[in-house]
Amino acid sequence: MITHQIDPELIESIIARLKMEGCALSPKEVAIIVELIRERVLFHYVDKVISQADSILDINPSLSEQEILEALAKNVVEFLGAEAASIRIYNPRKEEMVSFGSYPGGGANREEAIPFEDTIAGDVVKNHRSYFISSILKEEKYKNKAKVQEYGIHSMLAVPISIPRFSLKDVDTEGCLQIYFKEDGKVFTPLEARIAEMLAKRVSYVIARKRIMDLQKLNVTKDKIVEQIFLKLGKRGGVKMKEVFDLVIPELADIMRIQRCSLFSVMEDRRHVALEAGFPEIQHGIGKILEVTESPYIHTIVDQTGPFGDFENEKIYPTYIHILNPQESKLLPPDLKRFLETQRIHSVLYIPLKVNGKVKNFLTFDAQAQHPGFTDEEIEIFTLFGKELMKGLRLEKMDDMLHDFKNPAIATAGFAKRVQKILADGDYPVKKEKVDQALDIILKETSRIQELALTLHGEGREESVDLSEKLKKRALINEETLREIKRENIRLIEGDLEHPLWIRCYPLHIERVLDNLLNNASNAVPDEGGSLSIRSYQKDGWAVAEITNTGQISEVDRERYLHGEGKGRGLHITTRLVKRMGGKMEMESGEGLTTFRVIFPLVKED
Repeated sequence: MITHQIDPELIESIIARLKMEGCALSPKEVAIIVELIRERVLFHYVDKVISQADSILDINPSLSEQEILEALAKNVVEFLGAEAASIRIYNPRKEEMVSFGSYPGGGANREEAIPFEDTIAGDVVKNHRSYFISSILKEEKYKNKAKVQEYGIHSMLAVPISIPRFSLKDVDTEGCLQIYFKEDGKVFTPLEARIAEMLAKRVSYVIARKRIMDLQKLNVTKDKIVEQIFLKLGKRGGVKMKEVFDLVIPELADIMRIQRCSLFSVMEDRRHVALEAGFPEIQHGIGKILEVTESPYIHTIVDQTGPFGDFENEKIYPTYIHILNPQESKLLPPDLKRFLETQRIHSVLYIPLKVNGKVKNFLTFDAQAQHPGFTDEEIEIFTLFGKELMKGLRLEKMDDMLHDFKNPAIATAGFAKRVQKILADGDYPVKKEKVDQALDIILKETSRIQELALTLHGEGREESVDLSEKLKKRALINEETLREIKRENIRLIEGDLEHPLWIRCYPLHIERVLDNLLNNASNAVPDEGGSLSIRSYQKDGWAVAEITNTGQISEVDRERYLHGEGKGRGLHITTRLVKRMGGKMEMESGEGLTTFRVIFPLVKED
């Protein structure tokens, strides 16, 4: 029974065609056949097309975009009975069509990129229309004919792929799905092209879903970074960048498998950078100073010199530099290349961190895995991480500063009490020299406290200072501190002090180093008492300051202390500052005594 109105012109065209084939049927008989095809055959075909479209929508959105497009290629090949399919994506920066996967896999011999102009893939993207090639060997625009001959492929259907942009910062992704067949002289029906185009369009929904999930994951990562750092910064006991790195680096694992990460600060002269913190900390020379002009990558990051764009071995943009091939990159110096090679690092990412338009810090990430690129959202995550680290670094410096206030503050109070007592007793004329000395120390130490506070905004300037003179003065301050806190059972010994021992540094830095070492040595003297001695000398072009105290430590503790891993902040501050001054530390313990040495390059007086 006929249940649908059938177009009479369709009936007439079918009758005419059947007559040409020697088959004569009445209009009624043709109408019955058409209805049967519609009810029986067409249903199964449409059902199969719908199932095929649904299978594309069911592609796992957690796969990479390349894997999603390869799943599309597999789906189309199987449905159309084709031999193979490949995907090319348009790169507008380089005006070329880039290979982006295939089915079956193993397309290693495929050209990585072909021109956009005068190619089939380029025409498909430009015109947003499918391209039919019944015989590849006769097609002028298909260049690599030898390769398809090798695989026994003779015809091709190319359909456009378009994935709409997902944010205002994105651009539409345009590409071409090339479907290969063995038949030579194949006649493509409009239906085949239409189905291939429909299936290609469905994949955009999968990628959109993937991008939504990726954005959700990135937002969760952002929240975790902020939460972890907030919790750490809010804890009592002060901030240590090592602990912040250890907490947050695992949260970045989904974006980049990081082997090493470093935070650098740009110094006031903008000609040097300092390594402030690193992960893992034991692998980094925290405090090391590098010259901007000696390393092209640092110069490019700090001064934002460009040129910007995608290059063979790196991607350079104002918001990041991605080294794709460290061993071939012209931005990396030979010593860094050698180091990266020994560490099997294949991908390096640099993130500049700006304040008021100027790069004040930058982050480096090293990964053994090869990363072809990063999305804007991922770069945003790394930048957020860097900005949070900058806050942490500022708080760490504040905690260090508060720690180093202690000795000068206690000593100043002690000298002030001494002056007060002399004046109260009426002994000023007799003890004028002692009062003047005490007032001089009070003035210098209060100025030093002020300088400590100002280190949050800058370091001042480097000078040549006499290490022996600094050691002697800091020992005097430490002596007053011990007297003030009632540690009078510590015997202070001033050994030989060789004058002068000129070193180049920020004066405040060497004072902080000596204060912390003297304070630690005093605390290490047993409760029953002991001695604390100082001496200085030069050795093989180095200036050496030596502090020895009663008390012995184990070899395990010795190694920890030399890496700045003592319980308090003092050694942590000291090791960083010593490295920053180009110096080194030594420690030995035995026969009931422990000796710390700080060693700096000797220089000529200014």
